[in-house]
Amino acid sequence: MVRKLKYHEQKLLRRLELVSWEAAAGSLAELKALRRYRLGRREDYVQYKALARSVRALARRLRDLGPASAAFRARCAAALLEKLYGLGLVDCRRSLAACESLSAAAFCRRRLPCLLVKLRMAQHLRHAVTFVEQGHVRVGPEVVTDPALLIPRAVEDFITWVDASRLRQKVLDYNRERDDFDLAA
Repeated sequence: MVRKLKYHEQKLLRRLELVSWEAAAGSLAELKALRRYRLGRREDYVQYKALARSVRALARRLRDLGPASAAFRARCAAALLEKLYGLGLVDCRRSLAACESLSAAAFCRRRLPCLLVKLRMAQHLRHAVTFVEQGHVRVGPEVVTDPALLIPRAVEDFITWVDASRLRQKVLDYNRERDDFDLAA
């Protein structure tokens, strides 16, 4: 017979995952990455690691193809490099060595809050995550509230404030660019 748990014990047990408790711990490097890039969920980082590992494996397989398939290797390597360059994960399209050194941090750097800091729309990553979650940022015509959104290079120029955002109004006031029509509305 088991005694009934007290309130604080029930509260502590709610936070534990009794099924996968070993996998929930993570390594020290993983915890540093979660804190550095302000990742809300550990599953996102695990998925980024798996994607980076599969890209590295694909690059190794392309590198190890024999000389008989040189044309196929060149075509596939160019397609892979073009895809990764378009996503913003590698800096150059010339070498497979960039693909072989791809890490999960490259995926984390392409998240929307990291790009807000890079574009100087936010001073700190913590503020950028808050801006995205509160709905102050849009990508193209759509308002984004998920900070885990990966932004490709082609869409990077379309990151802006929402029209009704107080932050946008403050920036326009500071730069003295606010329109009189906006004041009436």
